Amino acid sequence: MWQWQTWQELPYLTCDLLADWQHGFFTRQFAPRDPQEMTPILSATASTHRLKQVHGNVVFTPSEIALTTSREVETGYAMADGVLTEQQEQAVWVASADCNPILIANRQTGNVAAVHAGWRGTSLNIATVAVKRLLAQGGSLSDIIVAIGPAIDGEVYQVTSQTGLEVCRSLAKPLGTRIVQKPFSGDVDADIIDLLAIPNSPLLPDAQAGRVRLDVRRVNQIQLEQLGVDPTQISISPHCTFQSPEYFFSYRREKLKKIQWSGIVS
Repeated sequence: MWQWQTWQELPYLTCDLLADWQHGFFTRQFAPRDPQEMTPILSATASTHRLKQVHGNVVFTPSEIALTTSREVETGYAMADGVLTEQQEQAVWVASADCNPILIANRQTGNVAAVHAGWRGTSLNIATVAVKRLLAQGGSLSDIIVAIGPAIDGEVYQVTSQTGLEVCRSLAKPLGTRIVQKPFSGDVDADIIDLLAIPNSPLLPDAQAGRVRLDVRRVNQIQLEQLGVDPTQISISPHCTFQSPEYFFSYRREKLKKIQWSGIVS
């Protein structure tokens, strides 16, 4: 369901689920281009909308971006982690390295959202926040399509046990009733064992004490399914940013603040 495309011999990814929308998960080869330069790759007439990402769960429309007084001094961009369109020919963009770039579309309205979901934003359910805002414009859950782009794979993403639990607490029953209904227990290992035992768990074991491997894309997928989005309406990229240095920047691998962009046009 994921296809390589090229623009001037530079590679980027598209997802078949989003075939009705101009979109792309762009690679490191497009650096240092910014969304203003990249929007014409998708649409010659679309306006461009982006944010200063802060690892939260705020999703703005272009109108709200124009009105907000919450802006980073250095860049002047509104601070949030999701952009939601309001009309046709609006291109929305998010940046990522190892975090999840998520592009969401509403088949009923044609509107779209671009979401940056690191582990912090995921723990705050940013993807479901974006879906609910899309549905407030019209349509139903059966109209929602989600593509979760290249990000770090759970098998190589080591985090503390506390971080893994914090993220997984965002999941509703039947995933770890103990985890979501109480604060951290004094017996963290028991809580971890509960989650590791779940089929297709977003937590994977790690050889180092006090550490686990966390599949953030899987957490976002579960959140969306628990909201009511059918699994057939969600696609996860098979590409790992950490393990694909030829295509993607990875902060975990390089310890450098370099990013690639993902965008979609309503």
